[in-house]
Amino acid sequence: MKDYLHKILRARVYDVAVESPLDKGEKLSNKLNNTVWLKREDLQPVFSFKLRGAYNRMSHLSEEQLSKGVITSSAGNHAQGVALSASTLSCRAVIVMPITTPPVKIEAVRSFNAEVVLHGETYDEAYLEALRLSKKEQLVFIHPFDDPEVIAGQGTIGIEILRQLEEPPNVIYIAVGGGGLIAGIATYVKSLWPQVTVIGVEPEDACAMSKSLEAEKIIELPHVGLFADGVAVKRIGQLTFNLAQKYVDNMITVNTDEICAAIKDFYEDTRSILEPAGALSIAGLKKDVYKRNLQNKSLVAITCGANMNFERLRFVAERAVLGEEKEAMIAIEIPERAGSLRHLCKFLGNRNVTEFSYRMSQTSNAHIFLGVEVDNKSDRFSFIENINKNGFKSIDLSDDELSKIHLRHMVGGRLPLTNEFSPTKYKELLYRFEFPERPGALIKFLDAMRADWTISIFHYRNHGADIGRIVIGVLVDINDMNPWQDFLNDIGYKNTEETDNPAYKMFLGAQP
Repeated sequence: MKDYLHKILRARVYDVAVESPLDKGEKLSNKLNNTVWLKREDLQPVFSFKLRGAYNRMSHLSEEQLSKGVITSSAGNHAQGVALSASTLSCRAVIVMPITTPPVKIEAVRSFNAEVVLHGETYDEAYLEALRLSKKEQLVFIHPFDDPEVIAGQGTIGIEILRQLEEPPNVIYIAVGGGGLIAGIATYVKSLWPQVTVIGVEPEDACAMSKSLEAEKIIELPHVGLFADGVAVKRIGQLTFNLAQKYVDNMITVNTDEICAAIKDFYEDTRSILEPAGALSIAGLKKDVYKRNLQNKSLVAITCGANMNFERLRFVAERAVLGEEKEAMIAIEIPERAGSLRHLCKFLGNRNVTEFSYRMSQTSNAHIFLGVEVDNKSDRFSFIENINKNGFKSIDLSDDELSKIHLRHMVGGRLPLTNEFSPTKYKELLYRFEFPERPGALIKFLDAMRADWTISIFHYRNHGADIGRIVIGVLVDINDMNPWQDFLNDIGYKNTEETDNPAYKMFLGAQP
């Protein structure tokens, strides 16, 4: 400990890094009935803590080494930390990145005048190429986590936390990938405040540290999930493993939905967006609070990165409500007869519907994909129980990954051709409607329709806006087109006809 403690105290980081604030998360604190502190490493110049370790390692290089340059392998935050450090130290930097790296990250590295080499499909392939180039061109390899000076640089966060708090916190939660961040912070914190609990947080599908500590030896994962790409590491470092064995009290794993909910929690407190790896500590903190029923404790979460791809925000928003246990996803079977859909909607009452997909079936029963807001898991179970008691058959899909990622967007099919709804007598009309997003608007719409107009398609999805949007298909007698137009005029909702839309005809319309 003494050796690492001295390295942390002597670490050079502030040529490039700033002392990040330790902000109280007011809403999180009130929500969890604990005092939650957010260590804002997302506010660093490269929006991540990684530049601390990278610069400290590089600041120890000799002039000869700096003249030859450095190399590393990374698809994200460490790459930017090395690139900025090299720019500050006026040395050459080569960054080997997988060819799958998003362009925004490549451009961020190049903005510091670093050389980017794209190689391989995965980080492991990029890592091996970086080692090869390091030997070939005599470049110093800057390891992203398993290096004493890198660990020491990350440990300076622990110095700041102890300086910024008047009293020791009860728990510090730290995201874990290769282990450099938690090794540095835990080593320093335990040297001065040994009573503080240090907990590491990993994704369930990238938990190399958890499995290694449990097995008391380093375990290499066969594969890792990539949602929290900043911590998607198959094998932790030997140095970080040794330090974690000594100074880390516990490990927690969280799923994708819980990470997304943590991103939302952070946004509601700060109006800032964390990347998935950056929100791990908050997700772990919340899970630990609920599991151990923690009350009136002082809890610190290291928000370690904010390099979020904008395209991911839609996915995060969808999954956050599931992670908070605020949405239920349910498959419901109803009789394929007039009035069944209206009966189901009336049963939902004032519950906020987030998604509703239905397509007329050729069988006696129809299947509906329903998303609905609930208060918590207990309310979800109670709601589903009431559905079944009211004569509907249902399946809870809230924890089914296939349904959450794919099935919810695949409900549909073509209009069944039957004698009852012969195309010579009935025409299927397709319309998009906009209506005010408030309870009762949907029922008002359905009640205004004539009972003999059969709904053949229905899809609604809550987009978090003031305007609700639905797509509806209706089988209307070809002699009733004027009454249908009267209905459109009287209902007062903005609408657009899509009956001749080629995409509708290709995927949903009846085939002759």
